[in-house]
Amino acid sequence: MGKRLHDNLNSSYFEAANRMKSKNARCKIVAYVESYDDVYFWRQILSQFETDKVYFEVMLPTQANRLGRGKKAVMMQLLLNKVGQGMVACVDADYDYLEQGATPTSKEVNSNPYIFHTYAYAIENLQCYARSLHDVCVAVTLNDHFVFDMEKYLTDFSEAIYPLFIWSIWYYRTPNYKDFTITDFLNIIETGRFSFNNVGYIIKRVRSKVGKKVEQLQRANPNAHQSYARVKNDLRRLGVTPQNVYLYIQGHHLFDKIVVPMMSKICEKLVCQRENEIANQSVHGTQRRNELSSYSNSVEDLVPILKKNLGYMRSEQFQSIKADIEAFVQNLEKNETARHGVNQ
Repeated sequence: MGKRLHDNLNSSYFEAANRMKSKNARCKIVAYVESYDDVYFWRQILSQFETDKVYFEVMLPTQANRLGRGKKAVMMQLLLNKVGQGMVACVDADYDYLEQGATPTSKEVNSNPYIFHTYAYAIENLQCYARSLHDVCVAVTLNDHFVFDMEKYLTDFSEAIYPLFIWSIWYYRTPNYKDFTITDFLNIIETGRFSFNNVGYIIKRVRSKVGKKVEQLQRANPNAHQSYARVKNDLRRLGVTPQNVYLYIQGHHLFDKIVVPMMSKICEKLVCQRENEIANQSVHGTQRRNELSSYSNSVEDLVPILKKNLGYMRSEQFQSIKADIEAFVQNLEKNETARHGVNQ
């Protein structure tokens, strides 16, 4: 028994040592990200593309290498010609993807092969990918009952704000972007307090506010009909549809003010359902108390689970991220192979 344990420990030790040796033999690519939450998000993506020749280390920029946090700092590093030399940047797309080079930052985000971006506005939008939210509720409550159509709600919300979103991008592609800012847009699409009883009213109210603002912007820009249509068509080409606009609005607004309030109510209802089931099925008080205590200890907090939601990997936006990273890794491996061939 003791010898087998000793042999197993030695085996585990040498396996770990071999893994370390293998990792040291590979090409390390440092992937700089913008915030602490981004570390886990991008690690889950980049780990899928590690090979026997390439691996990634995800980290935040530090003062030691004169990098501050944020996209602007990453851009400064880019200007110093360091991105690409064993180093990449992983950033939120913000509006830069949709602006398609209208600003210097947008140009770099869209054209540089060493900068990976989310295609959606931010990681929070992908964490709130509608088709994955029921799974998140199940992970939080351990109750697989269907009590509300979150995908339809976000689709209806997207369709309601779509015309104004086109105007938002239209303004951001012009020198007059300060006349209609992201803050102005978010104030108009504010949904207010969520409850199951006022879902229809929420969408109707948002649609009404959007309609009034769209009429105002049309009056202020009477000659913008063709340019508005061009922006609309261009956004469709980039993947923006009336049904998925929620993926392209400011991420924290979507996460904090729309999705979490909605999901909190849903999770409360699911927990209440499960507790009632336990109470009804219990034979006596002691069993009920024990089962309720066990269930209560198993229920998770919503926000941490949502922040670690990987359901976005079913989305079209993830497929675009995947294609960019695959192209980068394939090119890097090709260059590494050629370099070793020359050295030999």
